This record gives sequence, C-alpha cells and structure tokens, in this order.
Amino acid sequence: MKYKLKQRAYYLAINTIKYVAILDRKDTSVDVIVRQLIRSSTSIGANIIEAQAASSKKDFANFFRYALKSANESKYWLMLLNDLQKANRVQTTILLTETNEISKMLGASLRTLSASRPTIKKQA
Repeated sequence: MKYKLKQRAYYLAINTIKYVAILDRKDTSVDVIVRQLIRSSTSIGANIIEAQAASSKKDFANFFRYALKSANESKYWLMLLNDLQKANRVQTTILLTETNEISKMLGASLRTLSASRPTIKKQA
C-alpha cells in the first residue's frame, strides 16, 4: 500500500504541474492559486517519502499528517480554480477525485497507526 500511495502522490504532482501549465498565469488570481497548488500538491509526496525515513512511529505519523494537510489544501485550491471557472472542469474533477482518494488513504493509515499505539494508563 505504501508503494501505491507514494506512486499515486508522485503522479498527482506530475499531473497537477501539467494541468497548471496551460492556465492563464497573466491573471494575478490564477498565478497566486497556481503557485499555492503546486506547492501543496508536490508536498504530499514529499512528506510520504520523508515518512519512510522517519526515526519513530510518531515521526512517521507526523509526516503523514503533513501530507494529509497538503492534500486538503490542494483540494481547496482546485475547488477555487473550478468555482472561478479558471480551469477545465473535467481535468479539475479528475485531479480532485485523485486528491480525495489519496486523502482517504492517508487518513486510513493515520487511523491504523493511532489504533496500534498502546495507551498508557495512569495509576490512581
């Protein structure tokens, strides 16, 4: 699953970069959104890669949390482009769907990690 997630995040970044390459960057609002979208969408995969080199389960979970936050941010920027009608709706929907699926995978991984952590009971 980790490989599938890592690979999907990688291709999401590539497809997002290709998607924004055809947008009208002379429009100031589009340029600002595109910069943010590129930053957040490429951050997803980068944090997944960083998680693999984590020194502890806590570190691993933190990197996955950052990846999830970046995925959620990417969804925001994609929805803005879509609702402002600044990009192709079909391509935007495809990217949004993939970003949602990656978010779900990250969320499921985080739930599994938190369920596997032992709880420490306080002594009375």
